[in-house]
Amino acid sequence: MQSLDIVREIVAGQISRDPAEVTEQTNLEEAGYDSLDVLETIFAIEERFKVRVPFDANDPKLRTMKTVGDIARIVEEAIGQQAPA
Repeated sequence: MQSLDIVREIVAGQISRDPAEVTEQTNLEEAGYDSLDVLETIFAIEERFKVRVPFDANDPKLRTMKTVGDIARIVEEAIGQQAPA
């Protein structure tokens, strides 16, 4: 399963939707995401992918996290940073 599919499942669970309704373009704010959902999603991603997602509420990168695809890209970056050089 690709990381986007797993992120879609996690996000769908947070907003009580069927994963089939959640796409890469799903807008988090429009879907009803709030700051607690973001934190819970980060924790779920770290647990599922066994990665550390650097989280700082003041990080400008997080302000650009608007869609499910944006979360998936952050996951891919975290996975890439953990890969041996």
